[in-house]
Amino acid sequence: MLSQGDQILDQLRQYDVRKNLQRTQSDLVGEFADDELAGNMGRAKIDDLQQMTRRHAYTALKIKDDRPRYVPPINFATVESDLYRSGHPQPINFEFLDTLNLKTIIYIGDKTDNYDYYKWIAGHAGEKTISFRFFKMKPPSTFGTSHMFNDEVALNTVLNLVANRENYPILIHSNKGKHRVGVLVGLIRKFLQGWSLSGTFDEYAKFAREKGEGDLEFIETFKPIIKIDPERRPEFVRCD
Repeated sequence: MLSQGDQILDQLRQYDVRKNLQRTQSDLVGEFADDELAGNMGRAKIDDLQQMTRRHAYTALKIKDDRPRYVPPINFATVESDLYRSGHPQPINFEFLDTLNLKTIIYIGDKTDNYDYYKWIAGHAGEKTISFRFFKMKPPSTFGTSHMFNDEVALNTVLNLVANRENYPILIHSNKGKHRVGVLVGLIRKFLQGWSLSGTFDEYAKFAREKGEGDLEFIETFKPIIKIDPERRPEFVRCD
C-alpha cells in the first residue's frame, strides 16, 4: 500500500504524462503533417505515451485526505459508562461529541466567549436537546491556592446530577480538563464510588501532571451533600 506521499508523487507523474501526451499530439500533428517519416515517428511516440497512461486508473489529480474525521476534546477520557471528562470543546470536536449522544454537559470554568460551542449546543433540539449546566469557577491567581476556586455548593450540585442516571450520557469539562475536572472526578471516585484516597490522588495526577496540594486537601476534607434515589442510581454508584 502506497503512503500518502508516494500517492501524491505517483499522481503528479500521471499528470505530467497526460500533459506531455496532449502537447505531443498537438505539436506533432501540426508540425509533421506533411512529413510521412516524422509522422510515423510522432505516432509511435504517441502510442508509447498512451500505453503509459492506460497503466493508470486515475483521470484527474486527486490527493487522498487522511485527516481523522473524529477528534475528541483535549484530555478527553471515559470516567464510567456514559460519563466523560475533557477540556473545553472546540469546533473540530463537535462531530466526535455528536457520536456520544450527550444528554447533559456540565461546564465548570470561566469562559463565556466560545460562541461556536454554545451555538452547537443550542442546535440540538427535540429528542437530541442537550441540557447545559454552567458553574462559573475562576482559576487561582496564586500558585499553591488552587483549592480557592473550588465551590462546594456548585460541586455538590454536580455530584447530585451525576448520581441521577436520567441525566446520562454526561460530559463534564473545564477549560483544560486538568484541575477543576480533576477535583470533580476525585469527588466522584471518593464519595460516589468509595475509592481510596491514594487511587483518587493518582488519577488526579495523571491528568494534572502534578499533585496540587490544595486540590488534594480539598478532596480529602470535602463535605458531600448527596441525595441518591435508588431507582435512578447509575450502576457504578455505590448503595451505602
